Amino acid sequence: MPFDTVFSAASTAAMAGWIALILLPRWPLLIAVLRHALIGLLSALYASLIFVYFFRVEGGGFGSIGEVRALFASDPVLVAGWVHYLAFDLFIGSWIAVEADSRGFNRVLQAPILVATFMFGPLGLLLFYVTAAVQSALPTGKA
Repeated sequence: MPFDTVFSAASTAAMAGWIALILLPRWPLLIAVLRHALIGLLSALYASLIFVYFFRVEGGGFGSIGEVRALFASDPVLVAGWVHYLAFDLFIGSWIAVEADSRGFNRVLQAPILVATFMFGPLGLLLFYVTAAVQSALPTGKA
């Protein structure tokens, strides 16, 4: 299996999801497609790679940095790790978008938070939490 092709396809699919999440209207169908179809497919790809390749990596595991390094020295497990990030970050991004909409956050304010989540995962989540806390502290409750 050409793992560089799997890596590229998963990355392209996730990028399309992020573009849709940031730029398109957030219709319930869009969120459902992102969560159940795209993130579901990424999760299935991750599970397949893990079930087939994870236990084949000699010296791999999570007990030390050396064991994690051994895991990521394997292309299929490295791709699985990447797909793990793609799926989880996109799920968190979809949650942030829905939550931000429900709080009345302007889409212009949401965009950098979502881009930060896409690029740096937990940093975007932290930005969302800080923004939500500031919004809650404002007398009008609007951000």
